[in-house]
Amino acid sequence: MELGFQSPALGPENRLDSDKLLAPLRAILPEARLEWLPLPEVPELGLLLLNQDYPQHTLTPEQSLRIMQYPAYWCFCWASGQVLARYLLDNPDVVAGRRVLDFGCGSGIAAIAAARAGAKQVVACDLDRDALLASRINAQGNGVVLDYSEDFFADQQHYDVILVADVLYDRANLPLLAQFLERADEVLVADSRVKDFNFPGYRHLGLYRADTVPDLAESEEFSRVNLYRGIAEARQL
Repeated sequence: MELGFQSPALGPENRLDSDKLLAPLRAILPEARLEWLPLPEVPELGLLLLNQDYPQHTLTPEQSLRIMQYPAYWCFCWASGQVLARYLLDNPDVVAGRRVLDFGCGSGIAAIAAARAGAKQVVACDLDRDALLASRINAQGNGVVLDYSEDFFADQQHYDVILVADVLYDRANLPLLAQFLERADEVLVADSRVKDFNFPGYRHLGLYRADTVPDLAESEEFSRVNLYRGIAEARQL
């Protein structure tokens, strides 16, 4: 029987890395902490995230502005990331023995799940170096090894599977869906934002529910996550 996640003890190197991540957060939220948090939809895994009792309802306008200027996506585990991770752990054949890239990896949750599910290689990709550092710490805490990339467009490798979670909040990113199918045989997209998702090569797999960790008090609509599967061959028909 699979046991729930047990918070790891950080070694000296990881403690230094976590301090590097914490410094910019404390410039915004002076009382911010990073702590290992369990994930309701993925109890097998845990992540080093912003403390659950952060003062979300008492932010000043200046703090809110700084958060927008420094969007530390990696310090939350978003609903779509949890849904995608759960799907991979429940359907390991999707990635087992295959080369996988997690685009916009954030905390690394989907990449870590892919590695746990038996992927041959997993690349965590994010243009935010803090996200890559957070993913490295989280990977070690969950006992998996990942590779890392900060430039999807400079890396012209072809992958078996590309994972995409919570990337389409900006509609300017929608053209990436076609590019993903040029770079991989299969693409899995988890999204709670796009209500008119209709793109060549992609089909709907299902509707799921999850909440962001720690709680962001988001609208219920953002807890409803749609999962899509893109197949490169289908796009060419």
